[in-house]
Order: sequence, then structure tokens, then C-alpha cells
Amino acid sequence: MAKILDLFEAYHNGEFPTDGGYIISNFFDANSSYARFEMISYGNVKDIYTTDEGITFQADGLKLFLLVEPASYPGKHTEPCYRDDRHKIPYRFKEVETYITKRQDKIMVGKKPVESYTSFTIMNETGLNQSFVVFKDVGIEASLANYFNQVLWKNANIPRKDAQNATAVISKIIPLMVNPFS
Repeated sequence: MAKILDLFEAYHNGEFPTDGGYIISNFFDANSSYARFEMISYGNVKDIYTTDEGITFQADGLKLFLLVEPASYPGKHTEPCYRDDRHKIPYRFKEVETYITKRQDKIMVGKKPVESYTSFTIMNETGLNQSFVVFKDVGIEASLANYFNQVLWKNANIPRKDAQNATAVISKIIPLMVNPFS
């Protein structure tokens, strides 16, 4: 299993993989079970430094976005890319794979990663939001899938069987994120 550490702690403790790796950021809504996830595969690192907003990477990156939308979400008919900043991912409905749980929650994941050239910033952690760094390792695809399975089930409150089924959908897209800069 791959090593997973809190991004900001790893950076400040000098335990950060500068040769490339994966960053997963979780954004949970405080008032509902709505959640967004951003996974970044980064490489070709030129510099990593802190700013007032967070940690900035001068590196190439591929970003994959995932959304957990409860059945009660009032804006469910609005394309994910046109929602307000707290609920938005950069995809239209036709650009996501969607899994619908037995209780009608939707889990949407982009069919393709979005490329990020030159730099990107991971925002400081606030409230329920967290960011983790995942080290490259043998079996990374299984480690990333297991991470999403656990966070969907335990943090996003998706029933266990539905979390496993949604993870199967996500697992088909994860290979597009693994070793893109090798």
C-alpha cells in the first residue's frame, strides 16, 4: 500500500515527494452530504513553495474531479461546471461517469483528467476540508481506489455496497492518472 500523509504536515516536516506523486483534496459541505474531491497527479516539479493561500507547485499536473451529490441537492439539474464555487467541478454531465446509489445520491467522476500546465495551488485546509499526498509505489492504483472507497463510505456517508460499486467506476479512470509524466 502506498504511503498517505497529510499534505501540509508532510510539506512542513520535509517528507514531501518532490519527484512526483498524487494529491487528493476533500471538500465537504458543512450543511449536507455534498462533497467534492480533487485528485492531482503531478510531475516535472520545478519548485514547491507556500503562499498565503496554500502550497503552490510549479509542476505539470493532471486533475481528476469527483462529486458526491445527495438526492436532496436543490441544484442537481445544473451542469456541474456552472454551479457555485463550493459545488462546482469543471465538467458537464456528458463528461462524467455517474453512479446512482440505492437512495438516489449521485457520484460523478470525470471521464478524463484535466491538464494543468506550469503551476497549481492547493488551498489551505479549512473546516472539514483536507488534502493528502500519496507517494508513488507499487500497486498505486489499488491504493488510490481503496482511498476513495473508504472516504466515500466513512466520510461521505455513502452506504458500503454503493461505495464499493462507485469505486469500481472510479477505478476505471484512475489508470489515466498513474505515471503520466514518466
